This record gives sequence, C-alpha cells and structure tokens, in this order.
Amino acid sequence: MASVKNLKKDINYTLGDIIEECYIAQMLTPENSKKTEAIIDEAIEIFDVLIEKLHAKGVEDKKAHYKAINTELEIKANALVEKLNKI
Repeated sequence: MASVKNLKKDINYTLGDIIEECYIAQMLTPENSKKTEAIIDEAIEIFDVLIEKLHAKGVEDKKAHYKAINTELEIKANALVEKLNKI
C-alpha cells in the first residue's frame, strides 16, 4: 500500500507540474492565457477534491480507497495534459 504521505506528494507534484507547464505556455503564447487559466483553475479544483478524499474518515478498505484516488489522479492529470497540448 502506498503511504498517505507519498500519495499527497504525488498529487502535489503531478498537478504542480501541470500548472507550471500552463505558466510556460502563457509566456510563450499570451493570446491563449484564458485557456491556460481555465486549466490551472481545473487543476486546483482537482487538487482540492483529491486531498479531501484522501482525508476522508471512516473508510473501510483503505488500500482500495488510496488506489482509487491514485487512479483518479492519473486519469484527471492525463486529461489536463491533453487539454494543454491542444493549446
């Protein structure tokens, strides 16, 4: 089972890297700043939701719960990267 500490780091680093790429895209193509701002806002919302799920109390099967959070992170992060690549 992945530790909560490592899962928090994965969430933070993954979404942080996506946000950083959005800022780089804004510098390179300022005309697309509204699109990249929307991706940044979505990444922050995803971060908040995943951290809230991570700290949920009363979870019966913690291993499955953490694995589901990790899978959700991968799916949503890939979707954000695809959106960023289309810009």
